[in-house]
Amino acid sequence: MSPAGIPRRSFLAAGSAAGAATGGLLPVPLTSLVPGLRLPAGTNAPIRIGQIGTGHAHATKLSVYRQSPDYEVVGIVEPDPQLRAAAERNAAFRDLPWMTQEQLLNQPGLQAVLVETRVRDSLPAAAACIEAGCHVHLDKPAGESLPDFEKLLQAAEARKLLVQLGYMYRYNPGFTGLHQLLQEGWLGDVFEVQAVMSKVVGAADRRQLAEYPGGMLFELGCHLLDQVIKVLGVPQHVHGYARHSGEHEDSLKDNMLAVLEYPRALATVKSTALEVDGGNRRHFTVCGTAGTFHIQPLDAPSAILTLNQPRNNWKAGSQHIALPAYTRYVDDAADMAAIIRGEKSPDYSYQHDLTVQKTLLQACGLLWTFRATGQGCVTAATTATASPTLTRPGVCTMAVMPPCPSMAA
Repeated sequence: MSPAGIPRRSFLAAGSAAGAATGGLLPVPLTSLVPGLRLPAGTNAPIRIGQIGTGHAHATKLSVYRQSPDYEVVGIVEPDPQLRAAAERNAAFRDLPWMTQEQLLNQPGLQAVLVETRVRDSLPAAAACIEAGCHVHLDKPAGESLPDFEKLLQAAEARKLLVQLGYMYRYNPGFTGLHQLLQEGWLGDVFEVQAVMSKVVGAADRRQLAEYPGGMLFELGCHLLDQVIKVLGVPQHVHGYARHSGEHEDSLKDNMLAVLEYPRALATVKSTALEVDGGNRRHFTVCGTAGTFHIQPLDAPSAILTLNQPRNNWKAGSQHIALPAYTRYVDDAADMAAIIRGEKSPDYSYQHDLTVQKTLLQACGLLWTFRATGQGCVTAATTATASPTLTRPGVCTMAVMPPCPSMAA
């Protein structure tokens, strides 16, 4: 049962009560599909939270926390004068106290911090928060250094602190429904996952993104890799393919593909900066021996469920599922509050997040080109059991990654 007393199998049961009456539509509230639910206002004292940075593209999510009865936003940090000047004109930050990082981390009763810096600055900021005894929401991707991220997770685990990654599909009703289907075995043994997340990126944004050699997989594909790992776990091999396909005078890898190999499955993740109306074609498809679940689009989710036999009142064959309206970040914030209050355990483990980051860096061809070394794997212990091999320009193949022995599964 969820904290609100709603069965977590409501997605599956919807077919029996409402599916027949609505032709397979899913007229259930969003909260019934989300394991971490918002508590009624006044149930607990608000969680005191602050934010470090406004340089991340999703930094304005702070408005969700300001509107939530679960939180009290005590201040914001932005040392860059240009970024602060821009943020001060944004309604998401209006009338908040501005302060230094040291001042924020010394606020009385501070419990959590959103880290919304530029990616290159995120891990040092998050480490300072953990050192100060604060839970952290760390926006994606998890920095550029795998060893530093691993150290961050180890420190958080030792202090029993949450590090919540800002992958934005974790509480999307299409994905929470998918994971319920998989848990119940309705799709059988998964043998294929296909995922696409693309858009058109303008010239100014391209120049900013080109700062990171991981390209569009690093920027967008990470959201999808998070869910591929949730479905299939640690891959045996990871292959990355990168192209600069646009007629732009920059170095952005704007057309990228990752292929993940598993003993009995394959997964592909595609991301480009060139697709017209790419948001409408963003999709995530899971194929199993007993059925297929296809989510498209992702941000206003709708789904097609195909089954080889009837399940409850869901028929054999294909049916459209109209999912509830979804607002980004609202359920991430609610889930974080429930975890901090001890009402539930995290749905994504330290080990999951480490695996996602390892896989992302492999797919982007970055595990052997960290800025700290310039060449070679950083250490075998923090990368993989076998050395990477560059099979052709822009393509990295690496053997299976070991679990981090210090991380809880």
